[in-house]
Amino acid sequence: MIKKIIFSILISVLTFSGIAQKYTISGYIKDANNGEELLYANIYIKNIEKGTTTNEYGFYSLTLPKGDYTILYSNIGYISKIINISLNKDTTKTIELQEDATEVDEVIINAERNDANVTNTEVSTIKLNIKDSKIVPVLFGEQDILKTMQLMPGVSASSEGSSGFFVRGGDSDQNLILLDEAPVYNASHLLGFFSVFNSDALKDLKIYKGGIPAQYGGRISSVTDIRMKNGNMKEYEVSGGIGLISSRLAIEGPIKKDNSSFIISGRRTYLDFIARAKSDKFEDLTLYFYDLNAKANINIGKKDRLYVSGYIGRDAFGTDFMGFDWGNKTATFRWNHIFSNSIFSNTSLIYSDFDYGFDVDFNAFEVELNSGIYDYNFKQDFNWYINTSNTLSFGFQSIYHKYKPMQFLIKYETDSTYNDFNENNSETTNIDEQKALENAIYISNKQKIGDRFSLEYGLRFSNLYNIGPYTVKTYGEYAEVIDSTVYSENEFYSPYFGLEPRINSTFLLNKTSSIKASYNRTYQYLHLLSNSTSGSPTDMWMPSTPNIKPEYGDQIALGYFRNFKNNNYEFSIEGFYKDLKNQVDFKDGADAFGNPDVEAELVFGKGRAYGLEFLLKKTTGKFTGWIAYTLLKSERKFDDISENWFSARQDRTHDISIVASYKLNKKITFSATWVYYTGDAVTFPTGKYEIDGNIINLYSERNGDRMPNYHRLDLGVTFILKEKKRFRRDLNISIYNAYNRKNAYSITFQENEITGESEAERMSLFGIVPSITWNFRF
Repeated sequence: MIKKIIFSILISVLTFSGIAQKYTISGYIKDANNGEELLYANIYIKNIEKGTTTNEYGFYSLTLPKGDYTILYSNIGYISKIINISLNKDTTKTIELQEDATEVDEVIINAERNDANVTNTEVSTIKLNIKDSKIVPVLFGEQDILKTMQLMPGVSASSEGSSGFFVRGGDSDQNLILLDEAPVYNASHLLGFFSVFNSDALKDLKIYKGGIPAQYGGRISSVTDIRMKNGNMKEYEVSGGIGLISSRLAIEGPIKKDNSSFIISGRRTYLDFIARAKSDKFEDLTLYFYDLNAKANINIGKKDRLYVSGYIGRDAFGTDFMGFDWGNKTATFRWNHIFSNSIFSNTSLIYSDFDYGFDVDFNAFEVELNSGIYDYNFKQDFNWYINTSNTLSFGFQSIYHKYKPMQFLIKYETDSTYNDFNENNSETTNIDEQKALENAIYISNKQKIGDRFSLEYGLRFSNLYNIGPYTVKTYGEYAEVIDSTVYSENEFYSPYFGLEPRINSTFLLNKTSSIKASYNRTYQYLHLLSNSTSGSPTDMWMPSTPNIKPEYGDQIALGYFRNFKNNNYEFSIEGFYKDLKNQVDFKDGADAFGNPDVEAELVFGKGRAYGLEFLLKKTTGKFTGWIAYTLLKSERKFDDISENWFSARQDRTHDISIVASYKLNKKITFSATWVYYTGDAVTFPTGKYEIDGNIINLYSERNGDRMPNYHRLDLGVTFILKEKKRFRRDLNISIYNAYNRKNAYSITFQENEITGESEAERMSLFGIVPSITWNFRF
């Protein structure tokens, strides 16, 4: 089989090189209203029943024999366009598509080639429409693309109302989240109840649950690739919204019409203002988050385009005696260059920064804590559109990581008895700063073999070097230091290497159905050390070291895809199996917080996850929505914890999401979501005993118990108050948890003062939460 593939590529290249007279048609597909490039739009040659899609920048290229062709350009949500062309020379053709009209009672999308879910080589992939996700009812009415993503099969929320997520039984730190190619290390605001992504600034989201292309690496569970808008190239536009606890505003427009544009989008909550206005008791309260997105781009001639984008966001929570803040910063500079009509290049310089700080001031002493991580990243990608049967992608990447591990400082007052502990009036605990260089090089090819079979196969080679100065410690059986090795400034040490094969395949059974399969191996060279159940900004990132080996995972997937009624209905069923190695966890009773020898508190093991995913989706008409169901088993095995496999916390046997939207008329749209999933695996005390007057709890096996099952109904309605070509006002009313289900957020055990027996106390975060948001655009 491999020989046949190589032979086919060679024949394709030779044919391209001159055996037959061929020419290339290339260009961009754009939104006619604002000039935004349309990512992953379809180009289909009717004469030969072949085609391609635009890349991450809206660029396409097709090399064809000399002749006359009928070409169909299409994208979901847009009116398709057909052109006839006589191809007798290399031709540049940029196409603008109009959004499909929404004034009619029923939205009808020309879906002649909107069957990409059946025909393309992508497996285990979700692409979300940012506009459609805005009507899904969510907590506090705040539009949140990550929470919409959690309603798809294989993706589940990490906890009640949280924007954190698990994918196919993996841990949350095994998800790579990119914003304009920049890694986002903590994607949550307000302790997880909001994500850092303001939907007004976003254009596209795609998540790879499996079948991950070779251009991506660094995480073993999933990749979420989020792209920001470029800004309106045609005219100035202002949009935003005012809600109960937050407001947002976006401004975009051309710097020079059809040549350059910008967008600036901001958002802030005002919970602290509301609390202070309600009571003087909250006079010293600080409680808010903000974020700011900005982007600009310019065309320099016909072959070059420059982009610069950035994000900054921060949370702050504090009172008169404590303060806690954390935030992300990213910046991306990109240069697109077209070397020829068939070779596209993107060069990226990327910066990412996440940090947090914590400060508590008591009368006798003050406690400070801070940590974080930041990256400098250089990335080079090429796309070579060899012919209609082969598209070659290749490139490399180098990331300089600098970890700012936890620093723990205690300051004592001079006149305090605590001063006896330290004559310098302070104690500092530092976990040494670490640096690392992560590199990767990759190559992959999308190939069509005949009319029914297509492949995407590639190879990624990655490695990590740790960089001094650093002291590597060797630990004994009882976590004591028995040896150490000192590395000097800028000395490279402890290299790791990983070979990551990737392959996806699609076999068309007929025009409306296909079978797809995939295999991928991925390596992960950094790890999130967390001792909490819901995730926290104070969790600490660390690189692979001589004591912490890289995690790696193998995943296989097999699926059946079928469309019905002219692609108006989509159905899929996928099965998958993940094998995870070098998994990291804390040992039972670990001393983790502020411990300079935290590596001695870790245990290492393996994991596995397997399951089935079902999706039935209706894409057009008055009534749209989907039903998603995931059947999952996720387990871990650590010999230092248990000889047996035990359930991972995110082992949710059943996970169901039902999402529905009904367009009553031109002015009113109703929406609803219902969610159900099996309760998380947890460890509860099963008994207790007394030693020297102290009560000691006796616990079950690791994750041997379950939280109660979770379910919730959300309702929403959107009223279009006024709409013209350049002006729109609408009102969104939503109810989170409409039937007031008291879902358990945590369960703790307290001793009854009268009987002495342990009693479970269940805490719920939210009952019914109504919200209202006024949105505008002009």
